[in-house]
Amino acid sequence: MNSLVKIISLAWVFTTAIYVGHVQSQSVQPNKKKEVTAKDILGNKDYQAICYEGYREKTRQQQPTIAQLQEDLKILSAVGIRIIRTYNVQLPHASNLLKAIHELKQADPTFEMYVMLGAWIDCKNAWTDQAPDHNIESEQNEGEIGRAVALANQNPDIVKILAVGNEAMVKWAASYFVQPAVILKWVNHVQSLKATGKLPKELWITCSDDFASWGGGDASYHTADLEALIKAVDYISMHTYPYHNTHYNPDFWRVPPTETSLSEIEKSDAAMVRAKEFAKAQYEAVAKYVKSLGVDKPIHIGETGWASISDGFYGEQGSRATDEYKQGRFYQHMREWTNAAGIACFFFEAFDEQWKDAGNPNGSENHFGLFKLSGEAKYPLWKLVDQGIFKNLTRDGNPIIKTYNGDEKKLLEEVMAPPIK
Repeated sequence: MNSLVKIISLAWVFTTAIYVGHVQSQSVQPNKKKEVTAKDILGNKDYQAICYEGYREKTRQQQPTIAQLQEDLKILSAVGIRIIRTYNVQLPHASNLLKAIHELKQADPTFEMYVMLGAWIDCKNAWTDQAPDHNIESEQNEGEIGRAVALANQNPDIVKILAVGNEAMVKWAASYFVQPAVILKWVNHVQSLKATGKLPKELWITCSDDFASWGGGDASYHTADLEALIKAVDYISMHTYPYHNTHYNPDFWRVPPTETSLSEIEKSDAAMVRAKEFAKAQYEAVAKYVKSLGVDKPIHIGETGWASISDGFYGEQGSRATDEYKQGRFYQHMREWTNAAGIACFFFEAFDEQWKDAGNPNGSENHFGLFKLSGEAKYPLWKLVDQGIFKNLTRDGNPIIKTYNGDEKKLLEEVMAPPIK
């Protein structure tokens, strides 16, 4: 082979090697997963939502470990939960949770879990021995917003929503509520950070508050500041609690004369349908008010739930609203309605927590979870246990089994119909 042929041959081999290497490198590149946004997941039935903290003990000073958080996340993922809501960044919980999710994603790139990150907002003197001043905000709020912004920037693949305040504008929150102007101030602040590239542009900003706070109830809430806030947020996150209204506004709950001949279960079933309709009416009241302002933006349910135990207003001597059967019916009705309507529903809550009413083990606030502290799945999730989705999953060493040892007859024996009108 003469020199010229050698040169041409070597050049061809070299060029071919480069081309083949390029093609091979292209073929082994993994398909980059599409980055989802709040707009993609809120109201998407493939991305079910829930409120979660996961505290095991009677005080929040004892934080769940990263391993415990990951244990809970795997259980919730098995249920189909893909979005979880937190409440504050004052304690280590939220940052630990984000770390737990990050590690699970590193170990398994297919693992999906997103966060609606809450920043707690208070008025001046909240939670102190001094009288709350609802017209002046707490000095703590600035730091809380700063921490939330930092976590959102550090975890843009996980944090998709930032909620400024939780039930911070509703007047029955007498210990800490603020005027809408305070929430508006901080919503405008974080929106300006988005506009200047100091927060991810796809991050959605909201406030998660009672339906009345969003204009769906008493007209005294209809203020210029609320109107401005509705226009400033990316979507409305409203709360609705038929459960609490079985005591405070019970007309919808009591058994009408036409149903008195029904069995206890049939009366309860009918009442749970009315409970769902009550929630829908509150949702529609907010939607009507927002529309009256000429605003067209999404409205999702940031919180709703039903307790399984109560020795107070909602128990045997009260509205008789509380048991696992009714919790299961409410969960089913709310999921069916919101999934069909394209509404995100952050059900309250994932696991029972005993710190909320630490002095009263049977207080209803301790028993809103779909799982008991030990990890037992309550009646709303029994079918999922039967399907085997919790196989090899545990909570603090306990397998995920049914409450009542799966004895539905025993569970139904404890169901009490609402009082007669």
